[in-house]
Amino acid sequence: MTPHIVTWAISALAVFGVIVRPFRWPEYVWAIAGALLLVLIGAVPFSAALGAAAKGADVYLFLIGMMLLSEVAREAGLFDYLAALAVRQSGGSQPKLFAIVYAVGTLVTIFLSNDATAVVLTPAVIAATRRARVEPLPYLFICAFIANAASFVLPISNPANLVLYGEHMLPLTAWLAQFTLPSILAIGATFIALRWSQAGALRGPVEAAGAAEPLSRGGWLVAGGIVATAAVLIVASSLGMQLGLPTFIAGVLVTVAVLVLSRQSPLPVLKGVSWGVLPLVAGFFILVEGLGRTGVLDLLSGALKSAAAQSTVFTAAVAGVAAALGTNLVNNLPLGLVAASTSQAAQVPVPVTNALLIGIDLGPNLSVTGSLATILWLIALRREGITVSAGKFLKLGLLVMPPALILALGAVLVGAAR
Repeated sequence: MTPHIVTWAISALAVFGVIVRPFRWPEYVWAIAGALLLVLIGAVPFSAALGAAAKGADVYLFLIGMMLLSEVAREAGLFDYLAALAVRQSGGSQPKLFAIVYAVGTLVTIFLSNDATAVVLTPAVIAATRRARVEPLPYLFICAFIANAASFVLPISNPANLVLYGEHMLPLTAWLAQFTLPSILAIGATFIALRWSQAGALRGPVEAAGAAEPLSRGGWLVAGGIVATAAVLIVASSLGMQLGLPTFIAGVLVTVAVLVLSRQSPLPVLKGVSWGVLPLVAGFFILVEGLGRTGVLDLLSGALKSAAAQSTVFTAAVAGVAAALGTNLVNNLPLGLVAASTSQAAQVPVPVTNALLIGIDLGPNLSVTGSLATILWLIALRREGITVSAGKFLKLGLLVMPPALILALGAVLVGAAR
């Protein structure tokens, strides 16, 4: 076996481990094991592995901030309070509750990112379904699928957007002009597919919520902190800043303020954070570094440049579909790095980059490994004793993802053809 084939084989086995979780070991164990093997066989020098892992520094800070906000919100009772409000607003109707959760998930994704939807919204939805005494999965699937379907409304809606465009980020007005219609189509198509697929489970009544317990001062403080964090992210994005540090600072400040106000120990909050997601991300970055050293990035860059010179529309279509499928092999965040390096080296037209973005953002709705948000969602579910198999997610993903991808890509391609 050639060294390149060994690198590809190790990477494939690592991704397989993340998907299947043999022995029920956490996802990060398999990603890190694959990364360590690449270092041990010399496919990735140790210094290069450290450099690759360091590329995720902004992502780590972003995730820590969001997870702290989520955990302190749980401790302060914010999720239970919001759950009671949602159930009461549903008026005893499951379809109405479904629409409310979908609308909230869309807003959280747009203004706080898809990872925030997985980390912050999922616990609230679990609390709401338990209060309403309804089957939780139809509502929990919303948290996973809308996290990706609404993730290109704004640049901050998905960290992968910032990774892909980097220093070439579009101004906000240009971004909205490019992605408003594709976003509307993706969000609408995803809602229709989910609503239709879950119709049988939404027929029963919703149990009356009763009066909600008053929200504590800590709960109000967390709610204000989450809103303030969204505002900070929008401002930071408009200034071209990375989002990790502002999110981290916001999460730490809110957590410290709530703990001081309630005179609580930080240990329950720190224990509740899913720290394993950080080595998982690092492992993905190192695996991509290994693949890059096989020369595949140079091949992709050359092929993309040649194809774009022949036909922008055709290249955009193929690149978007390929990116969508590729996210399910290596995760959308590291694939965003690959796409950024490839597209910038090839100096492709804007429509091709836009199509790559849509593929990277929507493709993950096919499988559980497609995006970090989906993995975070799975971790949040397992914490509450709920499991969703890779096969079950794929079955639903095959129904939900393709229509949204086709419509969103179609809108981009029509615009490019004008």
